[in-house]
Amino acid sequence: MTKPLRIVFAGTPDFAAQHLAALIDSHHDVVAVYCPPDKPAGRGKKLTACATKQLALSHDLTVEQPANFKAAEDVAHLASYNADVMVVVAYGLLLPKSVLETPKLGCVNVHGSILPKWRGAAPIQRSLEAGDSETGVTIMQMDEGLDTGDMILTATCPITLQDTSNDLYQKLAELGPKALVEALDKMASGDYPRIPQDNALANYAHKLTKEEAELNFDQPADVLDRKIRALQPWPICQFNKLVGDKAHKIRVWKAQAIAQTATAAAGTIVSVTKAGIDVATSEGVLRLEQLQLPGKKPLSAADIINGRADWFQVGQDITQG
Repeated sequence: MTKPLRIVFAGTPDFAAQHLAALIDSHHDVVAVYCPPDKPAGRGKKLTACATKQLALSHDLTVEQPANFKAAEDVAHLASYNADVMVVVAYGLLLPKSVLETPKLGCVNVHGSILPKWRGAAPIQRSLEAGDSETGVTIMQMDEGLDTGDMILTATCPITLQDTSNDLYQKLAELGPKALVEALDKMASGDYPRIPQDNALANYAHKLTKEEAELNFDQPADVLDRKIRALQPWPICQFNKLVGDKAHKIRVWKAQAIAQTATAAAGTIVSVTKAGIDVATSEGVLRLEQLQLPGKKPLSAADIINGRADWFQVGQDITQG
């Protein structure tokens, strides 16, 4: 067995905490954990520690929470840990060159895509939305660019026609920690690959916005299906339904493109059954299977129809009452 690496870990959400857990269970030595400052959460706006900090404290690990690394003393303090490598997973802070060069082997990142495809903020969602057949994680040597560093190891998994972003998140949360430990073992041996990315194959995974969650039935059914799955668990796709003079925002939690040709205008309800509310699109039919009315919890289409049959009539525009 190779000599354990001294690791400084930097991360924030549960996805990062699962990677930290794998490092704690490995033969490597986590000497410090970096997290952003605690943030107010809940109705009482009580300062709350992130998932990574909570896990670190439960294992009596030293936790550091600088606001950023602009101060020279913060970089000097990081250097005092004499780390071999800094592992960064969904940290949320931009690391300057001075930090990237502080550990002996630099900094490595776990990125939720098969690089160089889908660099950026929302790789899981964008790969699903684009209709990719697979996704994965890339263990990458960090540089000053945005997800542009050399690749050390890539692990992949398929994307199914039922997967939501949350499903893919869970898949990668299982795949990533194993890949990370494997990559660190290679680094500890001193014999590990550093494969430059082909920039010609790169594209960018833009950050999600609430505005893009609005459904447009002028798009094809399969495009809408993927979008609905991609924007879960946030911001959740929706459409406005005008009933009388009042607009109601209706969220769509589950839908599927079905093998049926629609001759009606896009947005027209073509069928209403217990299986769902079928809506014509520019290409094909989208079946709405689980909806959420304002102020209510998500319900099956059958339950929605039982309470609001007048809102969803065959021949009606889905956006009109």
